[in-house]
Amino acid sequence: MKTCSIAIRAMVFFVVLTGLAYPLFVTALAQLFFSDKANGSLVYVNHKVAGSKLIGQQFDSLIYFQSRPSASKYDGMASGGSNLAVTSADLREIVNQRMHAFAQANHCTGTLREIPEMFFASGSGLDPHISLNAALLQVERVSTSRKFTAQQTHKLIELVIAMAQKPMLPFMGNQTINVLLLNIQTDRLK
Repeated sequence: MKTCSIAIRAMVFFVVLTGLAYPLFVTALAQLFFSDKANGSLVYVNHKVAGSKLIGQQFDSLIYFQSRPSASKYDGMASGGSNLAVTSADLREIVNQRMHAFAQANHCTGTLREIPEMFFASGSGLDPHISLNAALLQVERVSTSRKFTAQQTHKLIELVIAMAQKPMLPFMGNQTINVLLLNIQTDRLK
């Protein structure tokens, strides 16, 4: 009986410690020191949530820069890739459709091999970034759709270049741009 009582008290102690005290302590620290990140890195426009800096989303309108494709339709609860092999005929067909649609919408020829991220979904399906080259190829479409003047188009190009983030390591990867943040800044261009 004494052993059972000790076991029950130990179990209650550890349940309270690991199931209540520790999570509350870690949550309090996260809110105190990393509030933005702990709350999902949300981006607000006019006091309304426009999205998260960490999760890609779909922009259907021609006035916006397009995100990288998503096999999960940008659903954070269904994150994942298509699991189609490189040799898959289905993947080849999907990529060809995406290439054709991108080339047609953005009036580009010959430069599409430089931007594979616009045709292949990321592993998570939620990547919020595109390369600087992919953004620059979309400038003409966005500018034309918004009926920008030459001066506004020049400002848009400067904005795209200014928002490019360098890779973490200089020898790995390309400059990238967060599409949500770029579209918000593009909306603010006058």
